[in-house]
Amino acid sequence: MTTYSDKQQLRRLLRQRRKALSQESRRLATKKINRLLCPFIRRQKRIAVYWAVGSELSLWSFIVTAQKRGAQVYLPYIESKKRQLWFTPCPRLSRRHATIRYLNLHHQNTGKHKIPQFNGCKIRARYLHTVLIPLLGIDHQGNRLGQGGGYYDATLANFRYLQPLLVGAGFSCQQVDTIKSESHDINIPIFVSENGYQYLNR
Repeated sequence: MTTYSDKQQLRRLLRQRRKALSQESRRLATKKINRLLCPFIRRQKRIAVYWAVGSELSLWSFIVTAQKRGAQVYLPYIESKKRQLWFTPCPRLSRRHATIRYLNLHHQNTGKHKIPQFNGCKIRARYLHTVLIPLLGIDHQGNRLGQGGGYYDATLANFRYLQPLLVGAGFSCQQVDTIKSESHDINIPIFVSENGYQYLNR
């Protein structure tokens, strides 16, 4: 079993793994993962997703399905100089995946690797029912490795009572044996990849 303590080195490794996926492997895995996530959709329930950038797993198909089934879908919103995330309603997506044109239509002139920030009534994570969390890596104990900004850790770390259901979504190549965790790191109880569902140790 390999334990990764150098997080920057591990981030580089996992980015390389994700980018190395062939176009066909990525397409098939993305389709399957989006389908596997559908049982988390509940009508009128508030579910947070993320806007995929770079080589991240796209949730476009899942978002379209969730909106069609009547769920309230939210995207993370980063407030200037603040670490805790807000969440704003995700605009209605069309079935056809046309990211750049869609962002231009909504005046989101973001760079290739920047997260678009949509306007709308902002809510905090405590009002969400489910949060689909992006990740670079995850281990078999549910320790998550993110991009390094710490936004999700800061947002979800201080729940004293009930918190949203946390679900990690990504490709199977992003899972490793063990990631060294720190006290502020959140634990992910469920990981969904093209290999199916994993209920991880907490």
